Amino acid sequence: MSRRMHFALSFGLLVMAGALALGQTQISGSAGAAQARIQREVTHELLMLPYYSVFDSIGFRVNGDTVTLLGSVTRPVLKSDAENSIKHIEGVSRVDNQIQVLPPSPMDDQIRLALFRAIYGYPSLEKYSLGVQKPIRIIVSSGHVTLEGVVDSQSDKDTAGVRANGISGVFSVTNNLRVSS
Repeated sequence: MSRRMHFALSFGLLVMAGALALGQTQISGSAGAAQARIQREVTHELLMLPYYSVFDSIGFRVNGDTVTLLGSVTRPVLKSDAENSIKHIEGVSRVDNQIQVLPPSPMDDQIRLALFRAIYGYPSLEKYSLGVQKPIRIIVSSGHVTLEGVVDSQSDKDTAGVRANGISGVFSVTNNLRVSS
């Protein structure tokens, strides 16, 4: 596959992950169309955040004119940037920012780098390393790891979990990766 195709696949998986994270039910009529437009714009704004990395996971829910931001980030500025980027979207009157800022920890930083190398450097998972926004999110809090995002197969999900469990200093791994259909 060409580099462009890999990028398109990675970007598509990330957009799909954002859509799946919504957990929204279908709404008919113009309210449903407005809500779908808000969801698309929120997804776009979050993907464009300059400090959004593989070690951050931001999800959202849209309920009418209220957007609830969820997830975990490594930098406090990312939490406020996410909220500020959503506030200006037409049709959004309120942003409920429930994003958790992970505590700074040199040990967690070492675990993050080791996990990145173990997951994205593994031959069967290298395809996910292409593109700017990686589809597998690595969240580390006090040695406890959570994997978020979307992968192509159950085998890739299991492989990422096994690779994460093999890192020294990791106390537990929660594998929340979803398999795309």
